[in-house]
Amino acid sequence: MSSVTSTSAWISDYLERQRQVLSNLPVNSIEKLIDQLRHGVESGATIFLAGNGGNAASAAHFATDLGKGASDAASMRFRVVCLADNVAWLTALGNDYDFGDVFVRQLMNFARPGDILLVSSVSGGSPNLVKAVEWARTQGLVTVALVGARKGRLAELADEVIVITDTHYGRVEDAQMTILHLLAYAFMEPISLAPQLAEPPSQFPR
Repeated sequence: MSSVTSTSAWISDYLERQRQVLSNLPVNSIEKLIDQLRHGVESGATIFLAGNGGNAASAAHFATDLGKGASDAASMRFRVVCLADNVAWLTALGNDYDFGDVFVRQLMNFARPGDILLVSSVSGGSPNLVKAVEWARTQGLVTVALVGARKGRLAELADEVIVITDTHYGRVEDAQMTILHLLAYAFMEPISLAPQLAEPPSQFPR
């Protein structure tokens, strides 16, 4: 019985800490990111996403939400690429160059000035994300970083930064995914936020 009580207490404590993290999310900063995404999709920018481990999965999830859900709801197509999705290319770059190059060398093939690079990291110091953001800044991309309380180098480099006020990997990643869901559902739910264009811009393939 004591182990059940202990487990229940741990669950309650975890959920309470998660509620605190979510209550501290900066609404104004998230709203600004929504505006930047809206401007980006209207101008034909490509949105690049990257992360490691759990954040790689979150990036793929967000790409799906924008590429399918938001694109259908907004009646136009989001140009979105998850840099963590191509396993063959990732392993070729990591093997032949360095794991720190797996994102930046993809950007070298695709990125254009005005595009958006959004990265998420708990530590804020992942070398491959830092290298990608450093390069993106020199090429005129808008850079966005979602990081944990340690902030790291990404918080110093990115144009827009949202800091999750915790260092626990699970809670930080959950909060980052909440932000990514907010960014996607802003275009999937409130009609007033979704770009309402009769025809997609010519640079967007049908």
